[in-house]
Amino acid sequence: MPVVGILNAGAREVMRPQIAAFLEGLKESGYVEGQNLAVEYRFAAGQFDRFPALASDLIRRQVSVLFASSVAGVRAAKEATSTIPIVFSVGDDPVASGLVPSLNRPGGNLTGAYQFAAGLEAKRLGLLHEMVPKATTIAVLVNPNYSGAENQLREVQEAAARLGVQLVIVRANVESDFDAAFSTLVQQRATALLVCSSPFFNIRRQQLVVLAARHALPAIFEWREFAEAGGLMSYGTSISDAYRQTGVYAGRILKGAQPADLPVVQSTKFEFVINLPTAKALGLTVPPMLLARADEVIE
Repeated sequence: MPVVGILNAGAREVMRPQIAAFLEGLKESGYVEGQNLAVEYRFAAGQFDRFPALASDLIRRQVSVLFASSVAGVRAAKEATSTIPIVFSVGDDPVASGLVPSLNRPGGNLTGAYQFAAGLEAKRLGLLHEMVPKATTIAVLVNPNYSGAENQLREVQEAAARLGVQLVIVRANVESDFDAAFSTLVQQRATALLVCSSPFFNIRRQQLVVLAARHALPAIFEWREFAEAGGLMSYGTSISDAYRQTGVYAGRILKGAQPADLPVVQSTKFEFVINLPTAKALGLTVPPMLLARADEVIE
């Protein structure tokens, strides 16, 4: 029975829906856990420094395919083996991140899905401004350790200049930073919040949603899972769809396909989700044009 190793940045409970999507992709390729496939799970639970040890552990387990999420996880897997096939799901450009030389011809032992998590901050800021047009000061939460942080800030500052709003930049790269970051944005009288893309923020999404609600801040996030957890809005690609596509690739590799011959899949499914109960709790009336553009309205 072949063994698939899963190296994930999050915690098991938090990532359960996405892992289920990956297993669904494997099922589409004819592989079902417990029937003709074994799965070994390793979760970093937000502690990215654990990746090298967890990756090495999976290699010692002699997995047939290793699935890794986040650039840090993929790099750890890549350093641990040059022979075992690796499939990945990342939000950063895998070429710019040095994971593969080309999307169409990834070469080596890596391929996977590129979610386009980065590069959407200007769009999110615009949607937030439409939702709360009277918000003249908007807070931006960024992870300074995230590889795309500088580009995110540049993009959102350019968008803010076009919209005529002021920004309050707050930073967090560990859980203990959150309270101080929210205290700062409150002191600076920010009346809305943009949470930038970051695997770390995704792992801590429940805490961020609770903090935004506690401070009565209309907030926009990257993944639909934030809106499902109670966040006001989300805009981004579908992380579950990317995981499913990666599962399909893992199944094809188990059947004999070579990662070098499988082009990196680029996400084309974007989702704009609005949570109406949260809008009501914040005293907001959602503009009809926003409702019409939403892919899903949570009621």
